[in-house]
Amino acid sequence: MAKVWLGRTVRLLVAAVLAAALAGCGWFGKKDDENYTEQPVEVLYNRALDDLGQQEYKAAAKEFEEVDRQHPYSVWATKAQVMAAFTYYQSNKYDDAIIALDRFIQLHPGHKDIPYAYYLKGLCYYEQISDVGRDQRVTQQALDALSDVAKRFPDTPYARDARLKVELTIDHLAGKEMDVGRYYQKNQQYVGAINRYRTVIERFQTTTHVPEALHRLVECYLALGVKSEAQESAAVLGYNFPGSDWYADSYFLLTGKDYRFDSTK
Repeated sequence: MAKVWLGRTVRLLVAAVLAAALAGCGWFGKKDDENYTEQPVEVLYNRALDDLGQQEYKAAAKEFEEVDRQHPYSVWATKAQVMAAFTYYQSNKYDDAIIALDRFIQLHPGHKDIPYAYYLKGLCYYEQISDVGRDQRVTQQALDALSDVAKRFPDTPYARDARLKVELTIDHLAGKEMDVGRYYQKNQQYVGAINRYRTVIERFQTTTHVPEALHRLVECYLALGVKSEAQESAAVLGYNFPGSDWYADSYFLLTGKDYRFDSTK
């Protein structure tokens, strides 16, 4: 997935460059010797920005971390911690980014960039979400992290996007339950399938998967010979989604008729 320059990061970069210019530091070229030590903080930081702009992510991350190592009590060090995490994120090194963000959050809980740090951590999980056929542990981590952003920082620019991604993540988790339910149903393990479909209905009731889950319950209950439960599921489906194709299918299973042309209904 292509990365975009997030608004807060852009402001960090601009602020850093302006600060360097005001200090009369200019833009420094990169030295050949990578084992440099004890260099001015402005030199290290601007070299890291230069490499980041050139998409030399590995070098940029190392240099941002060097700012923090050599000048741990400077304002630049705090900025560098966030920028190192962002650099790891840009290069898809999500685990490294999360480690860096956790450290920043622990060291600077009241910093003005804390909302961004939590949001970037959520993105690191979100962009690792796999298809519903695979383990969804990281999907749950994305849901937890993004929900945390929306709850902790509801008035920030990050909260709106976090809430949108929360909805998409919940839908993805529901899709996983449906995928497993269909597998059980296909293999005539109806009780296991019913449990999965009921999970979708009870835990993910705002998702797009609910109509199908209700219809699949009708199929499973009929396969088990429990017609009353099938009728109850169909009634819920018809009440909440009367115009859906899933209800038409359930109605046909129970009556042998197309409800759209059934004059007895």
